[in-house]
Amino acid sequence: MRKPRLGFLGIGWIGRNRLEAIARSGHAEIAAIADAVPDVARQALESAPRARIVSGLPALLEEDLDGIVIATPSALHAEQSIAALRRGIAVFCQKPLGRTEQEVRAVVDAARAADRLLGVDLSYRFTRAVEAIRARFHELGEVYAAHLVFHNAYGPDKPWFYDVQLAGGGCVMDLGIHLIDLAMWLLRAPPVTRVASVLSKAGRRVRGRETVEDHAAAQLELATGCSVQLACSWRLPAGCDCRIEASFYGTDRGASFSNVGGSFYDFKAELFRGTSREVLVEPPDAWGGRAGVDWAARLAAGHRFDPQSEELVAVAATLDRIYAGA
Repeated sequence: MRKPRLGFLGIGWIGRNRLEAIARSGHAEIAAIADAVPDVARQALESAPRARIVSGLPALLEEDLDGIVIATPSALHAEQSIAALRRGIAVFCQKPLGRTEQEVRAVVDAARAADRLLGVDLSYRFTRAVEAIRARFHELGEVYAAHLVFHNAYGPDKPWFYDVQLAGGGCVMDLGIHLIDLAMWLLRAPPVTRVASVLSKAGRRVRGRETVEDHAAAQLELATGCSVQLACSWRLPAGCDCRIEASFYGTDRGASFSNVGGSFYDFKAELFRGTSREVLVEPPDAWGGRAGVDWAARLAAGHRFDPQSEELVAVAATLDRIYAGA
């Protein structure tokens, strides 16, 4: 049985990282590469010497591919994913899959109609720290509170992130999506019953998607009674490169996923019992490409549409409500 043939659309830092991880895994053949910058595409051949460089998505769709990995600006994700799925090609896309619930719904519906595997690079699910917490999550009892924090001291380095039409939003869309996804996934996607939020840019209140926000605070109430607090930002003076935390508190115990030493890459997992704590996982952990490798492995095993893709719509709907509630 031949390995699935993959095309890569967008080979910037993240796209190249995912290409290298999937190539190392051996689950798939890297068949074709397309990037808006020709030199970037040529450099990627160092990791995939047998791949063909093609001009863009239309050319990739003619390459007899089984899957496409998309790492382009956010505004293009839904349209490009749908084009591939309608040609019967599986998709692995960078987050966000779409800028709104409507866009994400359209992609998921296209994947279902084509019966093709759809994956999104919500990569924190694949850290050893989160895996350890998920394995022990039942020990928490009834979870009544979750605290989600993602402060990035720098902010994105590409201009399109600061165009609300291209990015779909600011720090909530860029950072908050990871934490909302983690919370909904670990809590088994209970309905969100109420959302209140405050968004700001350079310290001044903004509303909805009138511009890209650089700070957001949101309070979510879930049908289970759990209260979820979210805080995320770009360029917050937090005294380190970043702060990342997803903590959950239940009637029996608590658990926390958090970064170590201000790192974007090093995470630990802890379980709390009253005033004591148990460390479940500490760095190092090379987790960066695991979501893509998992998708490639499932594609190689013949997996098709996964109904759990509906969780992507629920996360997008929650982000919409955070923007609408501001």
